[in-house]
Amino acid sequence: MSSMTHGVGGISRRRFVQGLAAGAAVTVFSPTMLPLARAAVPRPGSYGLPELSGTEFDLAIEPTAVNVTGTPRLATLVNGTLPGPLLRWREGDTVTMRVTNRLNTPSSIHWHGMLVPPEMDGVPGLSFNGIAPGETFTYRFPVRQSGTYWYHSHSGFQEQTGLFGALVIEPREADPVAADRDYVVMLNDWTDEDPHAIVRHLKTGDGYYNYQKRTLADFFRDSSKNGFAATLKERWAWGMMRMDPRDIVDVSGAQLGGTYTYLINGQPPAANWTGLFQRGEKVRLRFINGSAMSYFDVRIPGLKMTVVAADGSNVEPVSVDEFRIGVAETYDVLVEPQDDAYTIFAQSLDRSGYARATLAVREGLTAPVPPMDPIFSRTMTDMGMSMSGMGAMHGMDMSSAGGMDGMAHQPSAMTMGGGHQMSGMHDMHGAAASGMAMGGMHHGGHHGWMPPPTPPLPATAPTNASGIVAYPQPKDVHLQRGPAVVNIAASPTTRLDKPGDGLNGNGRRVLTYADLVRLDRGPQNIAFDARDPQAEVLLHLTGNMDRYIFGFNGQTYEQARPVRLPYGQRILVTLINDTMMEHPIHLHGMFTELHNSADHRRRPLKHTVSVKPGEKLHYWVTADERGRWAYHCHLLYHMEAGMFTSAEVA
Repeated sequence: MSSMTHGVGGISRRRFVQGLAAGAAVTVFSPTMLPLARAAVPRPGSYGLPELSGTEFDLAIEPTAVNVTGTPRLATLVNGTLPGPLLRWREGDTVTMRVTNRLNTPSSIHWHGMLVPPEMDGVPGLSFNGIAPGETFTYRFPVRQSGTYWYHSHSGFQEQTGLFGALVIEPREADPVAADRDYVVMLNDWTDEDPHAIVRHLKTGDGYYNYQKRTLADFFRDSSKNGFAATLKERWAWGMMRMDPRDIVDVSGAQLGGTYTYLINGQPPAANWTGLFQRGEKVRLRFINGSAMSYFDVRIPGLKMTVVAADGSNVEPVSVDEFRIGVAETYDVLVEPQDDAYTIFAQSLDRSGYARATLAVREGLTAPVPPMDPIFSRTMTDMGMSMSGMGAMHGMDMSSAGGMDGMAHQPSAMTMGGGHQMSGMHDMHGAAASGMAMGGMHHGGHHGWMPPPTPPLPATAPTNASGIVAYPQPKDVHLQRGPAVVNIAASPTTRLDKPGDGLNGNGRRVLTYADLVRLDRGPQNIAFDARDPQAEVLLHLTGNMDRYIFGFNGQTYEQARPVRLPYGQRILVTLINDTMMEHPIHLHGMFTELHNSADHRRRPLKHTVSVKPGEKLHYWVTADERGRWAYHCHLLYHMEAGMFTSAEVA
């Protein structure tokens, strides 16, 4: 049960405007002294956020009343600030965090993207028991990396209600990225609704927060442009799939009637968080998407951005006008402002609102806020389908919600660049599995449910003639068909060179995954591993929006066994997105190497990988961290709805 006691119900347009005009800062105050509310004054620091540095930290998780939209609500904060304090560490040090839980429900902190022992990873029910009310848990581990990361709760919906903050880790050696000023720009989505109410709304109607559905006027406009027959066929196809091409996100912004107000460093748009600079300076901006559910398209009109790091790891500099940042991703950019003021503009993926801040030579200056881009619609191609044969719909009985009995999409092999064909290990087990321990997480593990422990891997796994690990696999291991799978992308494509729907061909230079090249100089987090894959994992990202169920290979975590990664081996992971929404997939404990180049030395390191609708994406993992690690979609309500499993390295 969440510690939040939010009111139930949506945010009206009036309250959205109220939130935009709420003043210079979010109000934070004791929940026992509501009439005496006062503005929070962050301790000044080079990052413009409350900051703690060193090797010893005392952190308190507690309920705190805030006012983001004009109405007081309870938040779950660390040390009373939204976001929590920025923690500044140094590579090579050993850090100690004493975390006290002052809530009336268990809590936790996960150090996102950090290479830590499993018992320090902060996932209740998987790697530790969580932090009980009134208790203090001590996290202690060596810092093995540098860069921009973040932390958040892995308990219930506490992340949505404010329990998150930034991590900045200074390199032990000289930083290859030189800057005169350095700011964190933390994006997130705030709601006054109880997150449990949001889940109920999503389960009662997949379009509950979709205020952008196509109208009859859209039909006539499209008919005029594309022809009546083609438009009718396209509408019929979407109708047969029970999908809406403008159902871009699950939870939308208040500007169009939804629930989210979008924040930068805890401030709504009118509060205008401001980072100062002097002309001629080089400014480093560390963007972190700490949202529960929201992707952002980020640009600074009139100012080029040079991307120098992704997910904490350095990349070769690439100059762009804009980038899309998925939930839980981080990007570091350098800018060299010359004018008096610039707007940092982050519009939500579905164009239902934006976050905004300012870079300026002095406080009080503003720059024009650009209009949001037009609302866009998904296409059949975006969904990995073919209009001619209805693509993934062959054999599908759409008279029932997600009926999949006629489906046959069981790829047993795939061809990599250079003609190298892999087959064999697709280690996502069948529906009769025992499940995974989620007891303290409450991400769908309600009523205190705790499955029996999963048996360990054998010390020596059998291999086939090709040296591929060959665990016994149940029938139809690739994809379990049923009510949790409403669609399969019949023609998924690799689109690493495309920025994504709504950004393709917009006239701006937009970052793509194909642009990311691992920097071969400077401090490195992980040594190069040139070995060919020794095993393969195939994960379909599946879902049913009508029932609001998500999972891997058609299974929720209550059904699936862990993904098994033999210790020391190189694993090729293929992700296929069979849904109509982006999924940011996060593997705890290890970095992944995105397959965007045939040269292994150039593949960027990522801790979170965003997979487009209808996309097939490959990455490598070196299974060098023993333990049980969380493996999930980082959209909080998708994780709650089942897109969560674990990876076992043994």
